[in-house]
Amino acid sequence: MRAAQTIPGLLLLLSAGWCLAQPAAAPPVETPAQPIVAEASEVRTVRVPGTTVSFELVRTPASDDGTIPAMWVLRTEVPWELYDIFTYRLDQPEADSADAIARPSKPYVPPDRGFGHQGYPAMGMTRHGAEGFCAWLSDATGIQFRLPTAAEWTHLAGPTPDDLAAAWSAENANHTTHPVARKAANAHGLHDTLGNVAEWVMTDTRRPVAMGGSYREPASECRPDATMEQDRSWNASDPQIPKSRWWLADCSWVGFRFVTTDTIPQDTTHDQ
Repeated sequence: MRAAQTIPGLLLLLSAGWCLAQPAAAPPVETPAQPIVAEASEVRTVRVPGTTVSFELVRTPASDDGTIPAMWVLRTEVPWELYDIFTYRLDQPEADSADAIARPSKPYVPPDRGFGHQGYPAMGMTRHGAEGFCAWLSDATGIQFRLPTAAEWTHLAGPTPDDLAAAWSAENANHTTHPVARKAANAHGLHDTLGNVAEWVMTDTRRPVAMGGSYREPASECRPDATMEQDRSWNASDPQIPKSRWWLADCSWVGFRFVTTDTIPQDTTHDQ
């Protein structure tokens, strides 16, 4: 009778031991969200000559007072797959790696800081680097690209979605950048003008300026008129003398997009 009473207890112990020995269930894999396609009246696709990489330009309207012209604007922040072509000369045959356009020095460490690469916004370049990219892309495509001015940026970045939490900010970004175009576009059809990475603009000030806020700022500070000036802390750990003109060793929150007032033909996907 005593032996019979111990059998249920033994089975219970064996069952508990088996459960403890099982590996923990893997967390569910989150399916990446698909890009939200901007609804814009006019969109042009341009392919970088010598590559399979293309980008989309959205036609944005002039300001009501006429001080900001209508222009074509990159739909998203410049992603790494586009900036990589500039950095690593991916548009040049190996036998002919030299060209007339100055390009960045190769970064010492992965410039994406481990945040993510394909589809993520390029960041950590200096404003000189962003301007150099625009000069290279202009030469490659025959379209004159440049950074927007601060006034143009304020116009392009607004009006914003009704819900400011739509921006990747300190409240929802989890201390990292996120793939471009995962949030709703603004009324101009542009994605991520607020948050994710702040974006370089052209100004007359001595210190370079970025606008729109980034993943590090609260949503209330991710505004069309939000500005931040580069200071020494953005490149403090760069050991070079003089410091790099192309990369900011301690800045993971600034990128850019480009604009043009050139006429863009319907079909620009072929090599120029």
